Order: sequence, then C-alpha cells, then structure tokens
Amino acid sequence: MDMSEQAAIGRSGLRGELRHDEPMARHVSWRAGGCARRSYSPADLADMAAFLRSLPGDEPVCVVGLGSNLLVRDGGFGGTVIFTHWALRGLQLTRNLDGGGEIRAQAGVAGPKVARVAALNNLAGAEFLAGIPGTVGGALAMNAGCYGGETWSIVAGVETVDRHGTLRQRTPAHYTIAYRSVERRCRQISQVPAAAQGTDHTEEWFVSATFSLPPGDGARSRARIKELLSQRIATQPLGEPNAGSVFRNPPGDHAARLIEACGLKGRSIGGAAISAKHANFIVNTGSATAADIEALIAEAQQAVVRQFGIRLEQEVRVIGEPA
Repeated sequence: MDMSEQAAIGRSGLRGELRHDEPMARHVSWRAGGCARRSYSPADLADMAAFLRSLPGDEPVCVVGLGSNLLVRDGGFGGTVIFTHWALRGLQLTRNLDGGGEIRAQAGVAGPKVARVAALNNLAGAEFLAGIPGTVGGALAMNAGCYGGETWSIVAGVETVDRHGTLRQRTPAHYTIAYRSVERRCRQISQVPAAAQGTDHTEEWFVSATFSLPPGDGARSRARIKELLSQRIATQPLGEPNAGSVFRNPPGDHAARLIEACGLKGRSIGGAAISAKHANFIVNTGSATAADIEALIAEAQQAVVRQFGIRLEQEVRVIGEPA
C-alpha cells in the first residue's frame, strides 16, 4: 500500500483502509483471479459515502460483499473495489401490531443471518435466505433466490448510495424486478432538477434493505432452515471453492440438466472443473485461474447451444481484464 496515499486518506477525514494491488482471490468464493488496482474498506456507511465523493467521476467502481457471485479476470480490475462485509453490518428488528415485523439489514449482512433472526423472532418468509451464501447487497442486486423464494418478494424498501455519496430511499416500484434481474427505472424516479436530469442515471449501490415479514411459527421456520441447509449440503459441492449457480435456469428447464445432458459433468480445464455433484457449479480444484473458469463457462454455453439451441445466461458476474 502507498503509505503517502493512505496518509492523505487520513487527512481527508476518511476512516477506512486503502490498499493497492489487492489480490481479489482472497475476497471471492472461487479463490481465483487477479488484483484490484485499489481497494477500500470503509469504516461505516458515512465513510463509504465520503470515499465515493472523493473518487474521480470516471473511476471504475465495484462494490463487493462476500464475493460469492464474482470472478475477477487474471489481468485484474483497473479501478477501485469497495468492501462492505465488515462495514455495513447493521441489523434492526421492528415489530408490527399484527405480530409481524420488519428487519432492516445493511448490505454487508449475510443472507443466512437475516433468515436466522427472522426465525428466532417468529417471523415467516425469510427461510430461503439461509440457502444464499452472500450478503444482502448482492441478493438485492441480482434478486437472488433459491428453494422457491426470491429476495425482492419480501423487500419493502431499500437505501442506495450513488457516485456522489448521496443516500436515497427507494421502493420496489422504482425497479423492474425479474428472475435474477433488477433494473432501476431511471426516468420514473428522477430526484434532481430538470437541468441535471442526466445525473439520475449515475450508478447506485444498495446499502440496506427493509424486509417485511408476516408473523409465523419460529420452530417451524427453524426446522425449514435446517431442511434447506441439509438439502444444500447433499446437492452442492460446498467442500470446494465455487460461486454457486453459474447460469440462470432457462424458462421451464434447469441449466444443470442441460449441461449434464451434454456430457460435461466432471469436465475440467486447468484447475477448474464442472462439478460432478451439480453440473451448474464450477469448482476450483486447487489451482484454477480465472481464465480456466471462464473457458469452462464458455464451453458449457457452446455445448448447450449446439445440442439444445438454448443460450444459457450467466448468473455470475465477471469483471476485469484477461492476463
């Protein structure tokens, strides 16, 4: 790390930690890939907003939680990565008169923690989050889901931060929400003067969500969570580094079935392999590069197109440059 730049960060009033050439393999669940040119670990939300304000307007930014759905190419990411997992950890429960409640969780909180808090407080509907190995921020960004549940089905509202460090309150009505997809309806939610309308199209990142949950049976919810976790252990390669489901399921089918039908279960390139346990998972067997993983992603897509005429869409996010 450049100590003079870190000192400058301190003088500017920022309280987080700035690093240079940070190995992203340490921060993504695939345990592979290149470095980020810079990384910043904010102290809290106010510090994150202040840091964003300090960046040049054209600086590429990637906000990362647990890195469970991300691959950084071997040539690295030529911008700044902001880590939220240790900074945005606030969680608050509010009770409603009908026995239900709202859980406000910041973006760095792990999904399974939200599921546990809901179950322990006799709230229903969040059990599926126990099967999502990422943070609230990532779950919001992609409408993560499993076992019949989807993140935005229980969202009452969200808070975002933009490139200028401005915090905003949003509702589900501000977004077009679909299977593994969330897009902001920019034109419907402009909050700036007409003369500056273009700035409403700036990047925004989720920094918290409020989940609205009905009253439930805590014991039943905890049993359901235990059942989902057992199912996950039985069907997914949790003992090897992976990024969860690589592809979205196409309408009326499953990506895993299509990949397996192409004879690719167990197929390997370098240190990466299509899991013999679940064909929609690519695992790092110990020495995988990001290029190995990307090559397997491309091979699976091409094979499914050739055999079934279906183009599988990636669920995982790939950033950066090749080596």
